[in-house]
Amino acid sequence: MKLYKDFNISNNHKKSIILIGNFDGVHLGHQKLFKLANTYKKKFNLKIGVLTFEPMPKMFFNKNFKNFRISNINQKKIILDHLGVDFIITKKFDKKFSAIKSDFFIKEILSKKLEAQYIFVSNNFRFGNKREGDVRQLIKNEGRYHYKIVKPQPLILNKKVISSTYIRSLLEKGQLKKTNKLLSRNWSIEGIVQKGRQQGKKIGFPTCNIDIKDYVIAMPGVYAVKVKQKNSNKSLKAIANLGYRPTFNQKKILLEVHIFNFSGNLYNKYLSVEFTKFIRKEKKFKNVDQLKKQIQSDLKVAKKS
Repeated sequence: MKLYKDFNISNNHKKSIILIGNFDGVHLGHQKLFKLANTYKKKFNLKIGVLTFEPMPKMFFNKNFKNFRISNINQKKIILDHLGVDFIITKKFDKKFSAIKSDFFIKEILSKKLEAQYIFVSNNFRFGNKREGDVRQLIKNEGRYHYKIVKPQPLILNKKVISSTYIRSLLEKGQLKKTNKLLSRNWSIEGIVQKGRQQGKKIGFPTCNIDIKDYVIAMPGVYAVKVKQKNSNKSLKAIANLGYRPTFNQKKILLEVHIFNFSGNLYNKYLSVEFTKFIRKEKKFKNVDQLKKQIQSDLKVAKKS
């Protein structure tokens, strides 16, 4: 799969199927979309390209959306590769790009630069300065710029539209089992192991500390997890605490992972942490002895998961 950071794509990727969106989490709704795109790919002998943006526009315009992502850009690329995508354009979303007019986006980018044949967008897709452009404008220009708009119906399960917004709400409520089902995989966080305050080690449970950066904050609490190092297929069972560590009066959200039967040094290593089961909510204990007792109980549950 070819990766681009601008619209200057190679000739063999022009005249392709282009899917535009954030595709945060690449959930079942997105997967339905890519399945349809692959039928077009086979029928018309075309390649599939994805146009996505970094940072996500919503995060660019609203600085309060610090913890928002379901998946980071690297995770997204791996999943899209498995879904038959031939190339990805990751366009930097900045003040200059946000100011371009919708007409310019259609004429100069979709038509001249990409020469898109089929453009897949959601019905609520907006683009251009102050979100002036919409799907109606794209359809209106189909004949002029020789592309065809495809706007598939959203995936609805149990009367719920499957969306990234819905999945974020499930994670925030601690509904991990449902989240993993709608992602068709275990939700995971990736990050570099940092040196912490050694509090886990002091009480007999050494942990890998990972800054979750701009990932969505799932329900603070204890989880059964699986851990992988970068470029490794080997999973290690572990237990994780995602939270603020109220017993130690901490205020910054942190992911702490204790790997079972492991003694190596993982500082500065890049880890992927897959969340397999929600065990309990985070709570403040009266003292460290109470905390240690609870951890022993949590470990039994995690090892059985």
